[in-house]
Amino acid sequence: MTGEVQACAARAAAEFAARSSYGRLLATLARQWRDIAAAEDALADAFRAALERWPQTGVPARPDAWLLTSARNSLIDGARRGRVRAEAAPTLALLAEDAEANPADLFPDERLKLLFVCAHPAIDASVRPALMLQTVLGFNASRIAAAFLTSPEALGQRLVRAKAKIRDAGLTFVIPGEAELTERLHCVLQAIYAAYGSGWEDVVGTDPKRHGLAEEAIFLARLLAGLLPHEPEAHGLLALMLHCEARRAARRDPAGAFVALADQATHLWSDALIGEAEQVLAKAAALKRLGPFQLEAAIQSVHAGRARSGRTDWQALAQLYEGLVRLAPSIGALTGRAAACAEAFGPELGLALLAELPEAQIAGYQPYWALKAHLLARGGEAGAANEAYTQAIGLSEDPAVRASLSSARDAASGSTR
Repeated sequence: MTGEVQACAARAAAEFAARSSYGRLLATLARQWRDIAAAEDALADAFRAALERWPQTGVPARPDAWLLTSARNSLIDGARRGRVRAEAAPTLALLAEDAEANPADLFPDERLKLLFVCAHPAIDASVRPALMLQTVLGFNASRIAAAFLTSPEALGQRLVRAKAKIRDAGLTFVIPGEAELTERLHCVLQAIYAAYGSGWEDVVGTDPKRHGLAEEAIFLARLLAGLLPHEPEAHGLLALMLHCEARRAARRDPAGAFVALADQATHLWSDALIGEAEQVLAKAAALKRLGPFQLEAAIQSVHAGRARSGRTDWQALAQLYEGLVRLAPSIGALTGRAAACAEAFGPELGLALLAELPEAQIAGYQPYWALKAHLLARGGEAGAANEAYTQAIGLSEDPAVRASLSSARDAASGSTR
């Protein structure tokens, strides 16, 4: 039994190190070896070695230092045999000196630095956020694909093509100067928000692979807003995530059941986080350059207003979603607009707006089916609602969400199952 406990402790320590230190360790290795592909391989070897050795030897006092040393040794051995530099195709060649030797470095965090490096304009803009999540934050293809509503196979192929282009073109990637940061900002914001979304889905914090992701994303967003105080979208993203994070405690009831936003107890929302979010959003607004993250934050601000007024201003939400759709017509924005319009002007309008969405995008998008089921049920179309609920349930990974949708489906059909 002691061996099993030690093995579990070793695995937990390795998973925590992977979540909390992966980006920093990779940044350190890549900066020294100027080869991210080789650094990724060496770090993967180090984690495998940890899982093999720590159950026998015990978890070291400084797991991240152990991992860094192991990865460095792997790189040194590979270089000695001529493999690393001869065979490992460079994904990104980092030409910056160590932070200690570069006191003028703009970046307060190695992960943030690498995010901007991965946003090089020579890389297809549609691939950059995924490349950041894989390279800097250690996401695998399936998690990245879920964040960007695509298949792991298609996403994996896009990443392979992007890396091949980098290799074949012999591109070099330097830390961008201050003047270049704005050009790369949007992709970095997208990657940070995708990381937050992945952590947000793990409401109760039981998935070790997502542990701390939401906090890490907020941390990076705070650094980014401080690094670029005159970029309103950096503040907009931070305000958006703070508003969402303020509701974390209300997303489950004491029994662990899912609680929809409209049904959440507002006294469980964090006044401190909401207050900070409002201050950050005001900073963004003062810069007078509207962007999608600011609009999304404003939408969450309207929802937060229910804590003061006891009601949700659905017409204001519909207007904000209309603006968001004009700036960034994503499937999420279009579905949100349909939901707000349904509440403000009736379910028929919501269903009509949903009917306009492209089939290719809605097939695997759970919020679309959940909303459609809800609106069909409100309109008394039990059979169609049942089908939509079934689709939404099948697309839901969270057991609590599946249970909530199942209850709603039973209620809509009048079943006592």
